[in-house]
Amino acid sequence: MLEFVEKPGVVIVLLLALVIFGSRRLPDSARALGRSMRILKAEAKGLKDDDTPASDTPAPAPKQLPETTTESTAQQPQQTPHQT
Repeated sequence: MLEFVEKPGVVIVLLLALVIFGSRRLPDSARALGRSMRILKAEAKGLKDDDTPASDTPAPAPKQLPETTTESTAQQPQQTPHQT
């Protein structure tokens, strides 16, 4: 993924992180970053699993709508517009 970064660049970045965060906070920051990456990976896998349907469970049958009759609509009187 980071093929363009060579060894001197990595060493410089690590030294800068050590200077900025200090030797006490650096392990805690790395641990928190690792936890965050694991959570993100698990959530991404969960979303991917949600997208693929399970092949062993049958799909639910569509619900039947009640039939409408045309007689009930035919019995209603037609309204005519009032002329003034």
